[in-house]
Amino acid sequence: MKDLEWSESSLEDMAGIEKWIARRIRNAVERLAETETGSVKKLQGIDPPEYRLRVGDWRVRFEVEGGTIRVLRVLNRKDAYR
Repeated sequence: MKDLEWSESSLEDMAGIEKWIARRIRNAVERLAETETGSVKKLQGIDPPEYRLRVGDWRVRFEVEGGTIRVLRVLNRKDAYR
């Protein structure tokens, strides 16, 4: 199990999302931290490495440092890679 850390930007993103969607995203991130499973891909051309977790039309961008997952942003897929 990895520790979870939410950035200020990710918390602001979550505050602007409908509650039921935010709950679904939070559950997916917690499941990722516990079991290391989910629709995860490594993003290309970014240093230090970043990953994305797909939750429906939402993308959770995060990085892994040792035993910690740091959630950087939570964005709709149309805005996630700009």
